[in-house]
Amino acid sequence: MYTKTVEESLKEVCSTEDGLKSSEAKKRLEQNGENVLPPKKQKSKIARFFSQFADIMIIILLVAAAISIAMAIIQKDMENMIDGIIILAIVILNAIIGYVQEIKAEQEMKALLSMSEPYCKVMRDGEVKKVLSKDIVVGDIVVLEAGDIVPADLRLVSSANIKCDESSLTGESLAVEKDHNFVCKENTPLGDRKNMAYKGSVVTIGRAHGVCVATGKDTELGKIATMLSEADKSLTPLQKSIKMVGKVITIIVLIIAALTFGLELLLKPNGSVIEAFLTAVAISVAAIPESLPAVITIIMSIGVGRLSKKKAIVKRLQAVETLGSTEIICSDKTGTLTQNVMTVRKVYYNGDVQETHSVEDIVFFTLLKTMTLCNDSAYSQKGYVGDPTETALVDFSDIYGLKKVQAEADNIRVAEIPFDSNRKMMTTLNEQEGKFVSYTKGGTDEILKHCTKILINGSVQELTSQDKKSIVAANKEMAKNALRVLAFAVKNVDYNNGQKLEEDDLTFVGLVGMIDPPRKEAVSAVKKCKKAHMTPIMITGDHAITALAIAKEIGICENEDEVLTGAELDELSDEEYLKIINKIKVYARVSPENKVRIVKTFKSLGKIVAMTGDGVNDAPSLKTADIGVGMGITGTDVTKEVADMIVTDDNFATIIVAVGEGRRIYSNIKKTIGFLFAANFAEIFSLLLATIIYPALRFLLPVQILFVNLITDSLPAIALGMELPEKDIMNKPPRKSNQTIFANGMGIQMLIMGIVQTACVLTAFSIGNMFNEDIATSMAFYTLNLVQLVYMLSIRTSYFAFGKDMFKNKWIWLALGVGLVILAIFAFTPVGTIIGLKVVSGMEWLIILGLTAGMFVISEICKVVLRQVYRDK
Repeated sequence: MYTKTVEESLKEVCSTEDGLKSSEAKKRLEQNGENVLPPKKQKSKIARFFSQFADIMIIILLVAAAISIAMAIIQKDMENMIDGIIILAIVILNAIIGYVQEIKAEQEMKALLSMSEPYCKVMRDGEVKKVLSKDIVVGDIVVLEAGDIVPADLRLVSSANIKCDESSLTGESLAVEKDHNFVCKENTPLGDRKNMAYKGSVVTIGRAHGVCVATGKDTELGKIATMLSEADKSLTPLQKSIKMVGKVITIIVLIIAALTFGLELLLKPNGSVIEAFLTAVAISVAAIPESLPAVITIIMSIGVGRLSKKKAIVKRLQAVETLGSTEIICSDKTGTLTQNVMTVRKVYYNGDVQETHSVEDIVFFTLLKTMTLCNDSAYSQKGYVGDPTETALVDFSDIYGLKKVQAEADNIRVAEIPFDSNRKMMTTLNEQEGKFVSYTKGGTDEILKHCTKILINGSVQELTSQDKKSIVAANKEMAKNALRVLAFAVKNVDYNNGQKLEEDDLTFVGLVGMIDPPRKEAVSAVKKCKKAHMTPIMITGDHAITALAIAKEIGICENEDEVLTGAELDELSDEEYLKIINKIKVYARVSPENKVRIVKTFKSLGKIVAMTGDGVNDAPSLKTADIGVGMGITGTDVTKEVADMIVTDDNFATIIVAVGEGRRIYSNIKKTIGFLFAANFAEIFSLLLATIIYPALRFLLPVQILFVNLITDSLPAIALGMELPEKDIMNKPPRKSNQTIFANGMGIQMLIMGIVQTACVLTAFSIGNMFNEDIATSMAFYTLNLVQLVYMLSIRTSYFAFGKDMFKNKWIWLALGVGLVILAIFAFTPVGTIIGLKVVSGMEWLIILGLTAGMFVISEICKVVLRQVYRDK
């Protein structure tokens, strides 16, 4: 409709300027439906609970549990039954933790959702009526006034000095002036369609009537919502790693099963095939780290809890870890990097840009009065409301003690000439104690055309050509720095009631330059991004010059070669864009489709991409990114709905805190997996080799293996997940998206330490076998437990990474203490007999402790060597 005149638009929707009849509106509502966006299909609680089981590790555990229970039924062996039941309990506990965390995040998110104005005013039956916004239909004439939220897409049919804040839709930080007489060309960008008012935007000043041309999903807002439904979330880096771990475990289990089955048949030729198969299955089940999924879920849940206290709500557990992998942070400018509040930055008077001001200076005081009185903003309990430019002016005056309410009471407005796009000026006439003064503001060029004098250094003088050059130069310098510049002038008037107000023979007072400034914390946040080897990218719907100025100020880019507009991006093919993407740091005047393309292109290069934003226009790219970060205060409902994480204080720096937490979580999960895999390797190798070397002896009972997996292994694994962050964690580059858990020597370390632990356990078993089989089994059991408890200390990062903080993780020492106490109870009390243990003598304990100490020394040497080898990788 933006390409049609008012008359053509009304004809298109079969309406008139008097609106529809109520009967016709009811008929259209029944035919076309309510003016609402299609609701997002929600999973049922049951479906959400069972979705927690859609993980390869969980599936492996379910299969293991099923095999254990089946074996128990076949063999009539309660130990296998208990094993299967415990594995099932762990799986269910893991699902409950994940489910509760999702529900909790959803409830917190719902509590944040802002309430939109549900009513609006329309012309029906020739009169103004108040109706629910959802009941608007195409053809309705909607009445707009300052402060109204536009309820649908409207083609304006009449307007008076109206401006709309479309920042949530387009990213444009300034309110956009509207004109019903304007007719746009085909393919005019959304932000430049002056004859349209779009659903979700806010009227900041003026009034208008508009005919509804689109409702619900057919609005520009609705089209964005449709794009959201088409965007799918890819697996997070951690999910990919865990999926790979699951595949590795599956392969290992199958290999072990085949080896064990073959060895049983080879070493026990008189044994039955069924018995060999059951033994192979039993050892295979022992190879699975049952506690791993639950431990990972607990680690992430604790991290989410920590972030919640730091004003970041995580809706998906895996999302917080993804932040730690982020290489590219694409951030919206307006409201995210900037304050979304226009602020006076530069003031020119007395022939120069002044750094300090005093109300004792008559020129500055006159400038403040002009800024305050030639102004239509109004004071409310939440501060000044109105056009952002005008509220910036009165906020500035407030700082110097000139309050708008008091100024207007002392200087009564008696006449005015409203701002219009042709004159580009606004004038008010105010009366104080019988004297009349006109106050004018507008574009610098227009104001200078109407000025003949200048107020300078306290006196009124003729405006010379040199004065004009100085003013024009100051105006250009401000504009070059992306400031929006307004000029101000005054005039003493002999006024009679009804007399026409003239805008001539004015006295120039000064210039004011304004901008939506960066958030105070944005500069340091960008520095931290770069220090952490992440690339911050600004993406905005604002003009290139404004975006460049802000980006320079906060350190995102240095020159205009790093800026690309949406129009320029549209002209590039995918191949051409790939060649320059790493050079571009700022994208200006972009559409929602442009934002999605930017994110997808970075992802195609294997980058992990985070996208922050608060407006509706940010929502599709938030969903497309690996992690979408929404703003809790200024964020729209649509943005909060699709975001993976919501920053409740709208603070960009909070995102950096979350990145650090994500890196900490991944580091701890990596240590946990390293610990559990080394422990399970030790069990597997010990069982296999003991079967080969001592085929006639019992090595470890199934209940003893279960004890190690669920008690000895689980406590250290959880403790490792509580590790404090390494002191240099935010100085390292993020890991690559294709980097696995086993990278940088972790896989080699797990294998070596599994072999070393196996050697310790088999040595203990061999020495114990010199006494008897029961002592051998007990010594092997105690050694296996002790080497794993001590290995927990070794797998931690060194003192050089933690400093003194490495001694502050009380959970590590608590896990060690509890583990030793439990082991002592089983070793020195009759409790041990429950799982088939015997009392071990002092000499035998010395052998066990010696083997454990040797393992610790070898582990430390291995760690140092591997760190040296992989230091530069």
